[in-house]
Amino acid sequence: MNGYFVLVLHSHLPYVNHPNHDLYLEERWYVEAVLESYIPLLMMFDRLQERKVPFKITVSLSPTLLEMFRNTVLNEKLKNYTQKLVELCEKEQERVKTHQEKELANFYRERFLSCLSYLESVGGNLAKGFKKHAESGNIELITCNATHGFLPLMRHQPFAVEAQIAVGVETFAQHFGFKPKGVWLAECGYYSGLDEVLKKYGLGFFFVDSHAFWYADERPYFDVYRPIMTPSGVFAFARDPDSSEQVWSATTGYPGDGRYREFYRDLGFDGDYEYVRPYIDKSGVRVNVGIKYHRITSKETPLDKKCLYSREDAMTAAREHAIDFLNKKLAQVNTLIETFNQPPVIVAPFDTELFGHWWFEGPEFLENFFVEASKQKQLKFATPSEIIERFDSYQVLTPADSSWGNGGYFDTWLNGKNDWIQPHLVEIRDRMKRLAETYFEERDPLKVRVLNQMLRELLLAEASDWPFIITTGTSVEYAVNRIKTHVKRFLDLEQQLVKDNIDGQQLARLEQEDNVFASIDYRLYAGSHIGKEG
Repeated sequence: MNGYFVLVLHSHLPYVNHPNHDLYLEERWYVEAVLESYIPLLMMFDRLQERKVPFKITVSLSPTLLEMFRNTVLNEKLKNYTQKLVELCEKEQERVKTHQEKELANFYRERFLSCLSYLESVGGNLAKGFKKHAESGNIELITCNATHGFLPLMRHQPFAVEAQIAVGVETFAQHFGFKPKGVWLAECGYYSGLDEVLKKYGLGFFFVDSHAFWYADERPYFDVYRPIMTPSGVFAFARDPDSSEQVWSATTGYPGDGRYREFYRDLGFDGDYEYVRPYIDKSGVRVNVGIKYHRITSKETPLDKKCLYSREDAMTAAREHAIDFLNKKLAQVNTLIETFNQPPVIVAPFDTELFGHWWFEGPEFLENFFVEASKQKQLKFATPSEIIERFDSYQVLTPADSSWGNGGYFDTWLNGKNDWIQPHLVEIRDRMKRLAETYFEERDPLKVRVLNQMLRELLLAEASDWPFIITTGTSVEYAVNRIKTHVKRFLDLEQQLVKDNIDGQQLARLEQEDNVFASIDYRLYAGSHIGKEG
């Protein structure tokens, strides 16, 4: 054995819940991710386990995603949506002309039926599927901070950082019945001193981007190929830049191969408007429906000239790329062990939705990777907890402030487009802290509910997704509206509280719509409980 490979899949979606509407446009983020990534990956884990193929994956599940997994209203929408797609596939088998298109229509029908069957097998809650593989030892589940708030921008309000971490740990424990050993920090956002907060809440490791090691207070002996220990005794793992480039590069990465499915050519846009209208957004806006008949062909080929997709050719590509990636990892560990005279640790973190949603054949690529790797003995898969136990000593360093965003620091979440958000967040955090201290001994159930809902609104406003969306320019109106809505709801509730004029109906409505973290306790913001000393 010449080296270790730690594969990390980070799973996150902002909390989107509109219980009083049909499937809301942004709720499609959830149904698409479930049907294209989460269920296909869970089914791939099942196949590997049934075939007794060894695999190890670290999976972070953000608290907001876990809360959506158990949202019965949202999952009923998911079930109905999937059933509608089965219906559309059956219509497609009659509409399309060629044998190849009919085979694809049938492929999608069988795929959606499999997703429905899997959902039923876990009672609609995908967390059960992940827990099964955690219990078998094949995956290590870790948490994330509560609503994926970007922690470096909260560092001057440490109580806000603690609340994000504490709620993340507590929510994970409620869903799985055990505490997480590690954490995925939203956007890999790290600042000096954050490790002390992680230690306080019992978290033993986290992940950073490569430059957090390269610009640490000292140069790591093993570059990014061995975790380091921070001064507070928490382990940091750094991303391997080569693995990221090989898998996810926009120019040279595997997903750009011409045999893979073309993401941007979808029946929801291609189909006759009246024909697809029952399956697109209720507003009449065309959206993706996940039925795509074409392959990438080439980057130069216009969308309307793309060739038909061949599932067989795409599966061949996935296997070829898995073998190529494995060979690259073997060459890498063989070179690194000669350099260090010790086995390197290669850490490859990706967004889970890369596999399936953005790269349709990504789950099959991973499956082939594990199957092919099982035939050799030079590269061993491991989880972070196993790596920490593996070596006798670690270099003690302070990683540099960093993120995995564009440029490696914080400007994706703080720039001229989105900097207007921060003064509002700073203000309501200070207000929340004062109220938590003032009402710390409050026993009136109605006031307690108001204070708890205020904390939910604050946490939802903090999601890193909103400033990210504003920076990238997609769904900007929705992101801006979400921030303004949560801040306004917070301020309205505050007014009702201090004037002792609480609108019970409005409170109940907000508890139904923004219904994350059922057992949250606003006293957390006064520096109390939930997190236990690690």
